Amino acid sequence: MVPLGLLIGLALEMAAYVAAARHFLGASWDLAALVAIAALFGLRAVIVAVTWTFAAIFRSPAPRLTPWGWLHMVVGEYLAFLLTFVAVLPFERLWMPVDRLSPNPRPLLLVHGYGCSRGVWWRLRRQLEAAGYIVSTVSLVPPYTHIGKLVPLLQERIEETCRTTGAERVVLVAHSMGGLVCRSYLSRFGAARVERLVTLASPHAGSALARIGIGANAREMEPGSRWLADLAAESLRVPAVSLRTPHDNFVMPQDNQRLPGAQDVELAGIGHLAVLYADRTAAALLAALR
Repeated sequence: MVPLGLLIGLALEMAAYVAAARHFLGASWDLAALVAIAALFGLRAVIVAVTWTFAAIFRSPAPRLTPWGWLHMVVGEYLAFLLTFVAVLPFERLWMPVDRLSPNPRPLLLVHGYGCSRGVWWRLRRQLEAAGYIVSTVSLVPPYTHIGKLVPLLQERIEETCRTTGAERVVLVAHSMGGLVCRSYLSRFGAARVERLVTLASPHAGSALARIGIGANAREMEPGSRWLADLAAESLRVPAVSLRTPHDNFVMPQDNQRLPGAQDVELAGIGHLAVLYADRTAAALLAALR
């Protein structure tokens, strides 16, 4: 549902830009197409700029970056945003074939974040499989419902993965909101099926940016929400690692990625979506899995 919705939305957005250029500017079809592409890229630049503005307001102490480091990080995040929501997710089937599961005692299950689908793992899944891991993925839908309503979908996929691979337990690897879904699963179903949890840029204590998000899950990710307070009262139950970026532009204050009781690994100079594509992330994740 998420890829189809994004594809339809992308097509409608482009059609609207073309129609506006034709009607208001009297542009030819070729020029209207160029205007539409420029508008598409420009709107995404505005969205990323908004996230960095919030990040500057609600910031935690972080390592200093050089001007080049900041430019590299911001441009990298913009390109990751474009790649994720314009190319990868709308055309998920081209990027993410079905999971290649085979008998294995320690499969990984990758859990995506807010407003996304399993497609966000296309690069990391390849890197993990190249390292010898058996990798399972899941898409949590509908995308903007209560986090608790996504937990049964995760539970079902965990059981399917265990049946297919013959494993007793899985290792959960989660990005962003996916880390909260995994912790909610552990709270509800226990640790019998989970060996370890590794989170990437997850808002364990919420994010100020959630205040302008849509959906029930955005309300639950607001700092100080009752849902987060209830989750924080639960013990981790499994060994955990929090891979976090102190310069995150979606989770803010950035220290809200810290998870009490978990090993803390800092990846400086990377944005929230770019962390899914960075080689440093893959290296840190493989180290955490070892």
